[in-house]
Amino acid sequence: MSSLLRRNIPRNIAALRNASRPLMATIPTSTTHRPSTVAGRIPSSAYSSRMSSIVRSIWIPAGRDSLPEDDPRRAEPFEDETDVAIVGGGPSGMAAAIRIKQLANEAGKDVRVMLFEKAGEVGAHILSGAVLEPTALNELIPDWKEKGAPLNTPVTKDSMRFLTSTLSIPLPHPPQMNNKGNYIVSLNNFVKWLGEQAEEVGVEVYPGFAASEVLYAEDGSVSGVALNDVGLDKNFEPKDTYERGMCVKAKVTLFAEGCHGSLTKTLFKKFDLRKDCQPQKYGIGIKEVWEVEPEKHRPGSVTHTIGWPVDYKTYGGSFIYHLEPEKHLVAIGLVVGLDYSNPYLSPYKEFQRFKHHPSIKGLLEGGKCISYGARAINEGGYQSIPKLAFPGGALIGCTAGFLNLPKIKGTHTAMKSGMLAAEAAYETLFASEEDVPEGPVVLSNYEEKIKNSWVYEELYAVRNLQPSFHTPLGLYGGVAYSGLDTMFLKGRVPWTFKHKKADWECMIPAAKAEPIDYPKPDGVISFDLLTSVSRSGTNHAENQPVHLRLRNKNIPVERNLAVFDGPENRFCPAGVYEYVDDETKAGEKRLQINSQNCIHCKTCDIKDPSQNIDWTVPEGGGGPQYVWT
Repeated sequence: MSSLLRRNIPRNIAALRNASRPLMATIPTSTTHRPSTVAGRIPSSAYSSRMSSIVRSIWIPAGRDSLPEDDPRRAEPFEDETDVAIVGGGPSGMAAAIRIKQLANEAGKDVRVMLFEKAGEVGAHILSGAVLEPTALNELIPDWKEKGAPLNTPVTKDSMRFLTSTLSIPLPHPPQMNNKGNYIVSLNNFVKWLGEQAEEVGVEVYPGFAASEVLYAEDGSVSGVALNDVGLDKNFEPKDTYERGMCVKAKVTLFAEGCHGSLTKTLFKKFDLRKDCQPQKYGIGIKEVWEVEPEKHRPGSVTHTIGWPVDYKTYGGSFIYHLEPEKHLVAIGLVVGLDYSNPYLSPYKEFQRFKHHPSIKGLLEGGKCISYGARAINEGGYQSIPKLAFPGGALIGCTAGFLNLPKIKGTHTAMKSGMLAAEAAYETLFASEEDVPEGPVVLSNYEEKIKNSWVYEELYAVRNLQPSFHTPLGLYGGVAYSGLDTMFLKGRVPWTFKHKKADWECMIPAAKAEPIDYPKPDGVISFDLLTSVSRSGTNHAENQPVHLRLRNKNIPVERNLAVFDGPENRFCPAGVYEYVDDETKAGEKRLQINSQNCIHCKTCDIKDPSQNIDWTVPEGGGGPQYVWT
């Protein structure tokens, strides 16, 4: 793994090519709670702009052309060219990169593939349950066992439980959740291993480089990406260390940003990619990794629960996975659908309460929590898949929404989508001996490949399960319909249920909601938020632009606080947002954004009921430094 760890990153691609690859920015593991930005009050008439779908320029409010001629921010960017650029080093991005190079190497073609990952180390921002179905891995790297893939814990036992506040009731195990032949893994470690495989076949992997802007050709097609400027202070002014971000031109750009990618948001708007699909649905997954007492560890055990601690109207469930027999690790987590309605609900506090259930507390007692993290996941499935290809590029993996929610797995589908996009790109660009036709490249063959693949079959078969939980019967109606569909109907029905609302539209005013009284953490089984964030290894350079942008800085106080009683400090699982007394206005509040704490889960961008927050990339290398997640 040493080749993935390198200090003092040169920001110039030309310099990168003269150095050993790939590279890493070293990330401190301490966490500091620092305030940075504020919000005030405006007349309500200004709120009419809150739903604007315009996504601001990532790095600077005014634009470069308005700056003085000698301002270093107006310097010409260094440009480089590649055949294929990939944004994101998760399972789909790595699988796409490996597959393209496999095809090129087999044909003896010189194809350049550059992969950019915002984390300082490959895998450092990866978090999932995770039980891995090796279907796509078997296709991509058939000899993965011989190559040392970190799949060390085969599943030996499956269990499904319904929880009340005191009971754990066994349920019939849904067939789509059968984990025979699957493995409990640290997806963080698995992606690091994929990075090594990518290097071996000749992929150029650049950790610590955050893609902040999509580049467009004169004809409007995607022509590559620009990397983030570095060395800006919190006011967007250049520091002594300032360097302008590079521009990477590519024949094809694949976006593998994960759930709710910041660049993908702009592509949805630019190419109207969501025109023919339903709103994407999301959940927030909150996870801890524990070292438990050896006598309590059951290697290969997989348990899922539904029911308590959330109410019957809230979509959610938990997982408990026993992995790594020598280390006695247990991955435990709770997923809460982000279409919940009560603004007083805190997914983080629901998870902390969950661990005190009588059937769970005993497992954790005497153990040690070693890691914490959170990440939004796609829950929309088949109905929410957007148009995948556009001039110059395509969406792959979770940024497109390929997670199979009833199966509680997305790694295998993400990898397969990346592989299919890679094959489509290779066939379009390099399979023919003739020159590539002039004009933008459109991977229409990618969408055809998806429709003819097992990914499409999987998602279509379970398309009605998640929406079935959103009837007046809530959890009970969903369980009844899901049992009928999975046991007997197998998805072979002439109807497709719809997702009626986007998640941010589902929150009701605080005046109509019931406050939730959460127990205080005991510091042994449950923890306060900042203690948990410290276990994520999160850190960002102190004096840099806040990467959580408010489209209108006054809306949080005027609307979110006034109408919803400030839900930001409850839906964020990292303590980024809090309402504090405004020192300049007696008796009023302001929104404080502690961006140092951000663990890049994207929940704020998704759940904000005013859609006033744009999550953008910080300087490359910033964020969590996950281990065993």
